[in-house]
Amino acid sequence: MGRLGYDDQQMNTIPYSKQDITESDINAVSRVMASDYLTQGPEVSKFEDSLQDTLGVKKVVVCSSGTAALHLSYAALEANPESIALVPAITFSATANAIRYFGGSVQFCDVDPCTGLICIDSLKDKIQKVDKPQLKKNNFVVPVSMSGATAPLDECKKIAERSGFKLIEDASHSILSSKVNETGKTVRSASCEYTETACLSFHPVKHLCCGEGGAIATNSLDLSEKLYTLRSHGIKRPYDENHITPWFYEQIDLGWNYRLSDMHAALGRSQLKRLHQRIKRRQDLAIRYNQELGQYPFRGFLKLPPLIAGHSWHLYVVHFPSTQLRNQAHKFLKQAGIQTQIHYIPLYRHPYFEKINGRISLPGAEEYYKGCLSIPLFPSMTDEQQTHVIHSLAQFLENC
Repeated sequence: MGRLGYDDQQMNTIPYSKQDITESDINAVSRVMASDYLTQGPEVSKFEDSLQDTLGVKKVVVCSSGTAALHLSYAALEANPESIALVPAITFSATANAIRYFGGSVQFCDVDPCTGLICIDSLKDKIQKVDKPQLKKNNFVVPVSMSGATAPLDECKKIAERSGFKLIEDASHSILSSKVNETGKTVRSASCEYTETACLSFHPVKHLCCGEGGAIATNSLDLSEKLYTLRSHGIKRPYDENHITPWFYEQIDLGWNYRLSDMHAALGRSQLKRLHQRIKRRQDLAIRYNQELGQYPFRGFLKLPPLIAGHSWHLYVVHFPSTQLRNQAHKFLKQAGIQTQIHYIPLYRHPYFEKINGRISLPGAEEYYKGCLSIPLFPSMTDEQQTHVIHSLAQFLENC
């Protein structure tokens, strides 16, 4: 057995994604551990300032996870039991769960069967079917910028604002991603140009690793003040210019302990310095995949994600022509020491949501899910590892 109970085969496995921790990251965290503050110290605000500059937004509020970021966004925008959230069917559970914490309802929109991004026609259809009295409530559209591709935020905004829906972008996959729309305008993920907030995740497999962590970007100063208060129990410390009562605080709302520690913030700030470099490596890996997997024996078997300028490549998702072939490939690659993953099972298929919404089926989501497989892509992936993935896929297809 190897270290920490892993055997040699597990240690030689190529993961579908992984964190990339450097000596400078370790030193940044070590400095905090040797300081007077492990949490609620100066690193958090420094990290927020760095993220604001990186994203080009007015405020960033960091928190304990991407799920917390979504929960806080709904809370600050006054979600309630009568709220509806329109969510793409292909996403992680947290996107939909966060509205359920308030007793609100989720309605699933269909997605593009190639990219997994929210389908605009489906969104229009869902909004048109909302009862007029319900349109007066606090309702939400939550586009997900899936796999590193920017969602159609501009189109979602036009549709949503006509019916008074508020927009929250789930940007957990897409920091610094962008696309050019049909008019030639650049649409940037997490810019909050079209949305009230954008939610980020700093889980180890994401572009930026804090261990665990998340953030809410916004261009509303009023909204950011609500977010700051809600992430720390709903407590606020009134400004006292004479510092007569520095100990005094008031709870003005019901919040949560969603704070990020200084250790997590220091790691995130250190990682942020190499973010552009790491995205460039992800882009290079995606380009090579498309070049190699577009040739024999892959042509005709695999549908590849389009190489879109501005894509930040959190995931590289290929599509097999059938679920059976996809599942066989997953098992074959696992035996070859290559981990793959499914992103995602349509949310409406999960027992929890099926119990609430009944059995539904959306054609784009079903087509996307039928053959999707996320193959390894991460910044520290070597050319040799990528070659092994490509050759193993070729071996599978030649023998299937």
